Amino acid sequence: MEKHLRENRPCVVEQDDNFDTVGSVQTNVADGFTMVAVGDLILSRALTKYKHPGFDDIVKILRDADVTIGNLETNIFDIRSFKGSPEAEYGGAYLNSLPEVGPDLKAMGFNIVGRSNNHTMDWGLEGMRETSRVLDESGIVHAGAGENLAQASAARFLETVRGRVAMLSFATSFVPMARACDPAGEAPGRPGLNALRLERSVVVLPEMLKNLRQVRDALPDSEPGREDPNRVAFAGVKYKVGEKAGYSFEADQRDVADILRNVRRGKQFSDCCIIMNHSHEPGNWSHESADYEQSFAHRMIDAGADAYVGHGPHLLRGIEIYKGRPIFYSLGNFFYDQLRTPAGADMFEAYGKDPRVDTDAEVTVDEEAKGYPTAEGFVEALSAPVYYESIITVSRFEHNQLAELRLHPVELGYSKRFANRGIPRLVAGLQAKAILERLQTLSKPFGTDIAIENDVGVIRLSPTSA
Repeated sequence: MEKHLRENRPCVVEQDDNFDTVGSVQTNVADGFTMVAVGDLILSRALTKYKHPGFDDIVKILRDADVTIGNLETNIFDIRSFKGSPEAEYGGAYLNSLPEVGPDLKAMGFNIVGRSNNHTMDWGLEGMRETSRVLDESGIVHAGAGENLAQASAARFLETVRGRVAMLSFATSFVPMARACDPAGEAPGRPGLNALRLERSVVVLPEMLKNLRQVRDALPDSEPGREDPNRVAFAGVKYKVGEKAGYSFEADQRDVADILRNVRRGKQFSDCCIIMNHSHEPGNWSHESADYEQSFAHRMIDAGADAYVGHGPHLLRGIEIYKGRPIFYSLGNFFYDQLRTPAGADMFEAYGKDPRVDTDAEVTVDEEAKGYPTAEGFVEALSAPVYYESIITVSRFEHNQLAELRLHPVELGYSKRFANRGIPRLVAGLQAKAILERLQTLSKPFGTDIAIENDVGVIRLSPTSA
């Protein structure tokens, strides 16, 4: 069957603006190739062992695809024999899963996961390495973390009967010491994640900038001189003029160039290239992505990516179809099960809890209710119903083009007790309609038309839409 499928898949090798003759930006998969993409995989235990209501229906969708991907936002190890320790810098909670989670994800149908996110290094180098070992032994391809930047940033590959899939994973939201680097001279490389660094500016109105400049000039370490009249910086914060207050982000061009090269390389060695970006910006409160992301996603597609999968803010953001390729700005939570996650002493302290009196579960529930601490204070709470609603996306390709996207709405047990939350089930009726209508609204600015048919969102593409 594999030989038949490959013989009927056209091989396109041509010169274009992005590639030389070693490859092409075109998709090159057999008809019927399907990709299932979901958001954050935050789980602590094996789930297929139990009869969770409706979970079998979820697993069937995951298993029926050629490639099933998600963002692994946890570390996998047995804490009883673990040789590492919780890091002083962590991603808001110390996420940890039991070792059987690796084989369980494989049994569900997951065959590729992204590793770059703000929890990659929660448990240090030992946690990162042990997670890699479990995934390798489970037969799950993973990308985004490694012994140096070259390893963390490289595409990883999955063989399927309908084509070879490449996947790259990177993050704009990460703790500073988690960033991998390459060797330089005698200095060895640094293990960690594949980072896309962003420079943040606070956008203010013109009169606000004038007042901020007066504050800056009054400080004892102020250094007057030539400067941009539309920008001012002091106390480690950059401000710039805009039409309304908010945040603006600029991507580090060195990181962008490295990612573009790896996308190009990934596509040259594959039939379908998928990239994953873990980006909380501008914040978990925002249903809209940060201002850098749309143009950046377009550049990824132009370089050869066949799909751009975003996650991070724990809620849904819009869907765009660009040059016939899907861009998911955020797919929200798919699993949100933190049943066995140890809180760690730093987390107990952050929430004013006493490990001699309070439990890990009580700390986690408090974290969801209050948001988690950062260098700038507490961010938004993650306990609202919207953080427990998401979708499963199923992309089907025909004639080397995206032909149809099906969007299955799911809910993660918001109303259940803590021990039973976080496991998805398909929803119907009014709840399905509400989730899909919200997604319609979020996707409308991108010109995306989502039909609702039998409680499923549907995006159909004509052959000319690419």
